[in-house]
Amino acid sequence: MIIDPLNITQSEVYKILSGSVIPRPIGWVSTISENGVPNLAPFSFFNVVGEDPPHVMFSTVRPGDSNKDTLNNVLTTKQFVVNMATEDLAEAVNNSSATLPPDVNEFDYAGVTQAPCSKVKAPRVLESPISFECELVHHYSLEDHKHGGATIMIGRIVMFHIDESVLLDNYKINPETYRPIARLAGSNYAKLGEIFSIKRPQ
Repeated sequence: MIIDPLNITQSEVYKILSGSVIPRPIGWVSTISENGVPNLAPFSFFNVVGEDPPHVMFSTVRPGDSNKDTLNNVLTTKQFVVNMATEDLAEAVNNSSATLPPDVNEFDYAGVTQAPCSKVKAPRVLESPISFECELVHHYSLEDHKHGGATIMIGRIVMFHIDESVLLDNYKINPETYRPIARLAGSNYAKLGEIFSIKRPQ
């Protein structure tokens, strides 16, 4: 079956993409407004970009051709924090995806604790075992959209926060104690499941 994305609805395109590109890591992004109101929201259009120097990216949709609080905050402050989502935090992550007014603190709504960062003003999630303090280096809004499109944010990691419980020797992360979750389609999430290894060719 060959499907031209121009011949189906936005919702149908989203279903194909979100059901095909799985599992997707979750960037639980915390920001702060220019008025000092913390914000917290999960994004599954998220990944690492490179390590030299370390960068991550996430993309936020613009429903109704308007910016979400996260996008407004990042464009204003040029900073954000990525908190990694784990099994123990799944309910809190999901709760923080609710559409709330800009003056509502999603940390309180999700039932998680704000912790100060070292180099950025936005708080991090204390309960998350891994958090990245980031400074915005680039953003790009998708062109030729019909419903608001999306904006890609690329940030340079300026500080790592890693709980010792997930850290092995030589700065390796222990997946058994880390226990990250990932997004699938619809209301579905995934755990790591079975892990297998294949050595790269020489």
